[in-house]
Amino acid sequence: MKNIYVLGSGFMGRGIAQVMAAAGYDVKLWDLKVEDVESSIDKMKESLQRRVSSGKMLQEDMDLLLTRVVPSADKAEMQDADLVIEAIIENFEIKKNLFLECEDYVSDTCILATNTSSLSISSLASVLAHPERFIGLHFFSPVPANKLVEIVRGLKTSDETLETSREVIRSIGKEGVLVKDSPGFLVNRVMHAFRNECMRCLEEGIASMEDIDTAVRLGLAHPMGPFELNDFAGLDIGYATAETLYEGFKDPKWKPNLMVKKLVESGDLGRKTGKGWYDYTSGEKKVRDDIHL
Repeated sequence: MKNIYVLGSGFMGRGIAQVMAAAGYDVKLWDLKVEDVESSIDKMKESLQRRVSSGKMLQEDMDLLLTRVVPSADKAEMQDADLVIEAIIENFEIKKNLFLECEDYVSDTCILATNTSSLSISSLASVLAHPERFIGLHFFSPVPANKLVEIVRGLKTSDETLETSREVIRSIGKEGVLVKDSPGFLVNRVMHAFRNECMRCLEEGIASMEDIDTAVRLGLAHPMGPFELNDFAGLDIGYATAETLYEGFKDPKWKPNLMVKKLVESGDLGRKTGKGWYDYTSGEKKVRDDIHL
């Protein structure tokens, strides 16, 4: 296992590429436009430079890491990959079609992995000629700092694919947990149950949004409150996961929150758009006065 091909140069894909390169793998980072990949690598460089400036990383280590990440806009370049990791939009049809394309390029021994946070691994694998080489590797945000990876085995994932994937996760210093292929997997299932209850407390007027965030941070020792975390990860991603849970279990307790739906439909997706539950357009987090429950 030497060559890694990462599909998607957004926040998650960039993080996955970084940790793979830091562990010594040669990485190609792909997106539709090579300039988008180059921009993403520039952001990676800026983040790493801050670590160097703070004394957390040596300059030579940063320079070596960046030599291992090469931009790509041609999927034919994945032909030498030992492992392909997809980290694009959380949409079943788009992911499915992308993996169908991948099989036209990769070698007979290449493992195909998805970073999906909730979609069925077995369903995605069902369209492939070799579903035994397909697996879920769900990294958590931010990838360089978060040590957890959910390793999700589909019904047809082979023992060899599973063990090789577990070894890769160990080799990059992450902790892999084996999770069954179920809607939301493990962490998102637990997190969304918790988040939904926090949203119900807000709707019932038990406490304000900012006080709920403060209570969770201080009382439960979470690094972020539920609304802050939702903004950080992206409301659209959280909403898509909630829809997957609701469709998968058909249980009213998983029904997506109406206020989240309204925010997503209005384009307020959190930090990445400047507004979500909070307003970040000034450069600081501020409470919004235009959200009406």
